[in-house]
Amino acid sequence: MSEQRIVVDPVTRIEGHLRVEVVVDENNVVKEAYSGSTLWRGIEQIVKGRDPRDVGFFTQRICGVCTYSHYKAGIIAVEDALGITPPLNAVLTRTLMSAALFMHDHPVHFYQLHGLDFVDVVSALSADVRKASEEAFKYCDTPLATGADHLKAVQDKVKAFVQKGNLGPFANAYWGHKTYHFTPEQNLIALSHYLECLRIQRTAAQMMAIFGSKQPHPQSLTVGGVTCVMDILSPSRLGEYMVKFQEVKEFIDRAYYPDLVMAGKAYANEPSVLNDVGTPNLYTYKELPLGSNEWLFESGIILNGDISKVHEVDDNKITEEATHAWYKNPAPLHPYEGQTDPNYTGFKKGKTLDQNGKEVEAQLFDIKGKYSWIKAPRYDGIPMQVGPLANIVINYAKGNKYVVPVVDKFLKDTGLPITAVLSTLGRTATRMIEAKVIADNALKAFGNLVENLKVDQETCAKYVIDPKKEYRGRYMGHVPRGALSHWCRIKDGVITNWQAVVPSTWNASPKDANGVRGSYEECLIGLKIADLTQPLEIIRKIHSYDPCIACAVHVMDTKGNKISEYKINPNL
Repeated sequence: MSEQRIVVDPVTRIEGHLRVEVVVDENNVVKEAYSGSTLWRGIEQIVKGRDPRDVGFFTQRICGVCTYSHYKAGIIAVEDALGITPPLNAVLTRTLMSAALFMHDHPVHFYQLHGLDFVDVVSALSADVRKASEEAFKYCDTPLATGADHLKAVQDKVKAFVQKGNLGPFANAYWGHKTYHFTPEQNLIALSHYLECLRIQRTAAQMMAIFGSKQPHPQSLTVGGVTCVMDILSPSRLGEYMVKFQEVKEFIDRAYYPDLVMAGKAYANEPSVLNDVGTPNLYTYKELPLGSNEWLFESGIILNGDISKVHEVDDNKITEEATHAWYKNPAPLHPYEGQTDPNYTGFKKGKTLDQNGKEVEAQLFDIKGKYSWIKAPRYDGIPMQVGPLANIVINYAKGNKYVVPVVDKFLKDTGLPITAVLSTLGRTATRMIEAKVIADNALKAFGNLVENLKVDQETCAKYVIDPKKEYRGRYMGHVPRGALSHWCRIKDGVITNWQAVVPSTWNASPKDANGVRGSYEECLIGLKIADLTQPLEIIRKIHSYDPCIACAVHVMDTKGNKISEYKINPNL
């Protein structure tokens, strides 16, 4: 048989529902790929007819992880439409909340979501704890949670799962796969940090809640500014943020950074994490204001991987089309004119390999028709890759003073060339680099906030909404998973159209009318799979994007009918 199809559905350890299908040749090399979301996003429909001042609270429900990103986007898009300039105190408070989200999401991505594609937990159980403790000093002068006694306790804890007949949260993986390259001792170091990250992510969430009042769904942003006045005027609350920030930064410096150096060295020659830039066109947008006229990250476009030239972003060139997405209008439309009328056409019958390597009947994507609820965003008619890789590469190419030193140090510590950044390994490493750049510099916004409060305590701008006028505005920025934009139109005092073009929409895009792939699909082409029944290499590449498909999926029935019913059997 010359060609075979492999279906990965669902892709787990992500947010939301994602399905990937690939066609491999007789040498197990991927010749074609299709990625699609199998649930529908409906938030744009829900906010129509709503008061624009309420929309931020709806848009944050797009996701259970990216809540603050969509909350802030929903607020700023309306501010842009109404011509509102928020006070500096509000701008800097939003930066501190954004920093908390980045410092939460990136470590969680590596350890809880993606790290197990690199870390073989079963192998860690046979590690020599003293050798592992010594190994940790190769990557950091003061490694965290890697003393021999601590590592022994970690090893014993996981062994207890195994003695019960299962691996608890580490079950159902491809342990022992031939493309794992950490030694048992390196696996144990990373496993210890996996458990430590469970504690750190709680601390990072508390950082957000100091100014946001709640997490994951904060409440303190409002059109015009912020409402957390008593918190930013309280020295104890400011001090609490500072202490928690330093605790998370310590984890990034003493665990996250060293572990990525360790991975960079161990996986430097692993084909499945190299030579796959995905879509070579990169896009990012400025984010994290540190003061009245200074941003931590800058905007830019890189075309076809040419880092010698960074182009300016023109938001008039952004469109979304739906040739292969389950929506009625396939034409490319600018987000201000965007349409999201569903048109589900289902799957086709075909054959795929099962987990035993046997070909079986299955429901497959209709590859000649529509196969995803995700649209195909395009910039000037071409696909773009967004995310930390795009953000760090563009800012490095522009000579950003905050980014360049961290990238140069990482390349020196790993011995990797700059070209290695354009890969799955680079995509994973640039997330860590982005977290470290933020951890190293975001407190500049904290200092500027404290200084500004001495002379100005305004937190919200005054404004009016004229019901006789029509408005339109947008938020464009960079959030943990990449470039995000929200676009709104207001008429008669209510929302008449809303479109969210999210990072995972750019990267998980299906093919467009010209048959051009999105970045998920593109990065899989040419991939050689060692074992077709254990396609770890596919998962490893897709996870490197930190998919957040929930940003593209929400289901509702406008008549209130029951969609489905689930029963939980407590005896299982």
